[in-house]
Amino acid sequence: MTVSRPRRAWIAGLALALAAGTVSAALPARAEEPVVVFAAASLKNALDEASAAWTKETGKTSRISYAGSNALAKQIELGAPADLFFSADLAWMDYAEKNGTIRPETRINLLRNAIVLVAPKGANTKIALEPGVDLARALAGGRLAMGNVEAVPAGKYGKAALEKLGAWDGVKSQVAQAENVRAALLLVSRGEAPLGIVYATDAASDPSVDVVATFPEGSHPPIVYPAALTKDSRNADGAAFLSYLRSPAARPFFERQGFVVIGTEKRS
Repeated sequence: MTVSRPRRAWIAGLALALAAGTVSAALPARAEEPVVVFAAASLKNALDEASAAWTKETGKTSRISYAGSNALAKQIELGAPADLFFSADLAWMDYAEKNGTIRPETRINLLRNAIVLVAPKGANTKIALEPGVDLARALAGGRLAMGNVEAVPAGKYGKAALEKLGAWDGVKSQVAQAENVRAALLLVSRGEAPLGIVYATDAASDPSVDVVATFPEGSHPPIVYPAALTKDSRNADGAAFLSYLRSPAARPFFERQGFVVIGTEKRS
């Protein structure tokens, strides 16, 4: 194709202008980087809603990776790029603070939760979670789905509660340990395990399970969700997103899923 002399002149002029940087305003602006969030798997429903609302309000975006808090804390330690860490327990946030991968001055306790015993929908399982409870009999040879009891927060809380109730020794050989609490929930939801221990918020998110009973509050350590900016974050929007999650605007997204927002608890 033959290019006319005026057209060639225009192209040459544009090339010179680009080289000199004189037409940079005419080029599309580079999109802002999303805030990268590493969050506990149990936060997915609430945090997805909160993130969407924040984007609608501000035009800014986030990219959220969900997994067990233990896995996320170790990924951050190994250099995985994240701006914000949202853990399902204090221990893994303590771990991150001790190894210097978060900014302690930004750390805040945001939410509370509870753990429950669930069964597949319609199983009509009835169990009283009291000292001496015989969960092995209720399992009838099946598996008890839980997060990894040595690492995943929900698994650790569940094991502590079973030990407190005197039921751990009777079921420990029947535990199906999952990589995170949502994976444990899925085993029950699919009918692959007759019982599971998950957060109350997880049970509320899945219509394929029934809550059999709630573990007594004093049977395990308090379930607290802390969040903090990571030490290596270079995204100024990370602090803005964390501030939004702490604000009254984000509260309904968490409460709708069954979380208790710290600072809003009813006093007796």
